[in-house]
Amino acid sequence: MIKKLCLAIALSFGALTSVAAQEETLKIGVEAMYPPFESKDESGKLVGFDIELADAVCAKLKAKCEWVELSFDGLIPALNARKFDFINSNMHITEQRLKAINFTAPIYDVPSQLIVAKDIDLNDLSAESLKEKNIAVGVLQGSSQERYAKKHWQANGVKVVSYPNQDQVYADLENKRIQGAFQNSASSLFEKNAGANFKHIAQFAEDKEVLGVGIGFGVRKKDTELKERLDKAIDELKKEGFIKELSMKYFQADWTAK
Repeated sequence: MIKKLCLAIALSFGALTSVAAQEETLKIGVEAMYPPFESKDESGKLVGFDIELADAVCAKLKAKCEWVELSFDGLIPALNARKFDFINSNMHITEQRLKAINFTAPIYDVPSQLIVAKDIDLNDLSAESLKEKNIAVGVLQGSSQERYAKKHWQANGVKVVSYPNQDQVYADLENKRIQGAFQNSASSLFEKNAGANFKHIAQFAEDKEVLGVGIGFGVRKKDTELKERLDKAIDELKKEGFIKELSMKYFQADWTAK
């Protein structure tokens, strides 16, 4: 009887140890059509700056990354509906979004720029200049750039067209259905792939209320413990120089948030 009891206890302890040893899985929401931050290679594998960043954070937390793909404007509702644990999809930390979710500390801060055809003589981002050149601007639906474009340009007579994904913005730009695309400057792999036909307007867009104070992971308001763990991992990666190295790899510039 005693031997059976000891065996039962041993088996129970072993089962508990096995459960405790299981790797934690963190589900991450992403819109996977925004290179070089997040996209898919020819094999369908997720690649990009944010993907490598998440892998490094998960490694710090001794967790496994599991990606959940959605349209960008559906990420915050899905997070609050507990479809995944946090958002990692080049999402700007803004006052509007902070009403619905919380964010980690800023991780990186990439400026927003306008792309136009190289034969368009445009030197600034004023609504007057855009109207003078008859430029319709494409933006990603739900993005900070969409809010900026509607506030500063559409409200002053410039045509702004919203798209469910960035590839559609670039396709319409290349086919001349629109004359400008407005997004994070580093996302213009399109500019490289489309040859010598397009250029960045040098001026960066500025409006902290709309464009925020950097880019972070979005977390639910009540998930304070997860936020603390993510913040700790992010801080360690900053101190180790990993985020700077990753930024230089993808953008040839250090856009680590200070």
